Amino acid sequence: MRGFDIRGFVKDNILITDGAFGTYYADVYDTQELPELANDLYPERVSHIHNEYVKSGAKLIRTNTYASNSYNFGTDIERISANIKKGCELAIAVADKSSETIYVAGDIGPIHYDNFKLQAAVQDEYCHLVRTMVESGVDAIVFETFADMDDIVPAIELLKEYPEVCLIVQFSVNQFGYSNSGLSARKLLSDASDIARVDAVGLNCGVGPAHMQKILSKIALGDKCITALPNAGYPQMVSNRMVFASDNALYFAKKAKDIIESGVRIIGGCCGTTPDYIKELAAIVKDCPIADVDCNTKLQEKTVISKDNAFYKKKLTMGTTEGKLGNKLIAVELAPPLDSDDEKLMEAAHILEKSGVDVVTFPDSPSGRTRADSILMAEKVAKETGLCVMPHLCCRDKNAIAIRSQLLGAHINDINNFLVITGDPVPGASRQTVKSVFNFDSVGLMNIIKDMNSEQFVASNLCFGGAINQNRTNMVWEIGRVKKKMNAGATFFMTQPVFDESGAMKLKKFKEETNATILCGIMPFVSLRNALFMKNEMKGIEVSDEVIERYKTCISKEDGEAVGVQIAKEVIALTKDFVDGYYFSFPFNRVYLLEQILN
Repeated sequence: MRGFDIRGFVKDNILITDGAFGTYYADVYDTQELPELANDLYPERVSHIHNEYVKSGAKLIRTNTYASNSYNFGTDIERISANIKKGCELAIAVADKSSETIYVAGDIGPIHYDNFKLQAAVQDEYCHLVRTMVESGVDAIVFETFADMDDIVPAIELLKEYPEVCLIVQFSVNQFGYSNSGLSARKLLSDASDIARVDAVGLNCGVGPAHMQKILSKIALGDKCITALPNAGYPQMVSNRMVFASDNALYFAKKAKDIIESGVRIIGGCCGTTPDYIKELAAIVKDCPIADVDCNTKLQEKTVISKDNAFYKKKLTMGTTEGKLGNKLIAVELAPPLDSDDEKLMEAAHILEKSGVDVVTFPDSPSGRTRADSILMAEKVAKETGLCVMPHLCCRDKNAIAIRSQLLGAHINDINNFLVITGDPVPGASRQTVKSVFNFDSVGLMNIIKDMNSEQFVASNLCFGGAINQNRTNMVWEIGRVKKKMNAGATFFMTQPVFDESGAMKLKKFKEETNATILCGIMPFVSLRNALFMKNEMKGIEVSDEVIERYKTCISKEDGEAVGVQIAKEVIALTKDFVDGYYFSFPFNRVYLLEQILN
């Protein structure tokens, strides 16, 4: 018979879920096809597996819909809807026929896509999946195996329309406790726990029971119901198939008991587990005491203490830097060399050493073209000049593992300040041989750094900011992005270059809407050729025809530089009342122009 009140049940009981559907289906029926296709092709197989789990002691079964989405099926949303309705119908029918109380959860897995322009469409599809499942009569929705929550927040908001439906959100982490997005289990569970509409949070897949118990044991579990669905263990690849050990069901159950004793209320299995695993688990749970959970305690890391970042207090809190621009922060960009000759860059750095700038920044292979590593270049400049440095860090070239490793190494070498950007794509001509990574965008990377600040960098936090492109057609969208970055921990923003009153007024709008700390971008063109190149070939930089006209009368190098200096002074005059500082980018590292601008 059907159960409906999962929330009430877990207050006084341990809720046992089913085990894996996909890996069990593949083993039983010796196939590598998507198990979700069986909803339409072999419904009797789906009902059989659900029945096996119920007979083994599962009180909650998940619909066979984990991968039911248009991206996996390569089909239209109507077919997906039909597949999901059938999957829900089959699970509900099994629950209705049981003599025990059985709950049914609509199962939703992550939709994988490699273009962030698709994010809005993916979010819409999650909402559609949720609505279809709820209207099909499920008792709960379970989002499982997610690396973060970025794409499912709108679907969670949608579920406010269905308060009777229990909402479970589960993440997948590795044996060190980090997801594919680089976020820790603590942060993932804490962030999900902070959402009032979420009823239960937890972990599934990724690791075996011992590692999952170890990860959860380091986190003080709070007032949300906690779930744990570990894998049977770790698989081996045999004939292009993941094969799990099938003789450790009793071991799995004993480790699951340890997990329950840490405060978990919903327990089950993921990849590699079978009805035999759930049967052993159910037998052990009968004698397992329910741990008391302090409902006034927020999910948190047991050992974390926070301290303020000394650099942030000194350098990026506006109003502390006194210089030729009063209390405005002065940042200057130095482009790392295209080869191994850094002589010109170091000459520029030594000039800036005497100029009193607050921070020197280093772009991370801008425009997707290889330059010397921004962090290593920053380290050399800092050691030889004593300047405060800030490398840019983009998401294009490295996955979460590599970026976390890079941040750890940077911190060890006293590089603690970063401009975090999504990054330019690889140029079209190179895409056949060079592949972008884009494991996440700039907001995702900021969340990783925010997470590391609460764990690895507790004593001395990394300080980071983001970029503003005030020239986007959809300014409302860009303002929203700035707010997301602020929520992710960004403490300042550097903008695309401004050349006239129109650009200045756009920045004023950003300041009014967000109250962010803004460093206005200034790029003094040094010739007509330089200005035309930037206008016509550099995406995101908006140069008016009036600015181009001012360079047409320039004959000498000095003429061009003088026009660039004058425009920079005009921009400063237009923006001084509302921006917090200036971010100078000099073509060809001609940093000697800074003195002329400041005078």
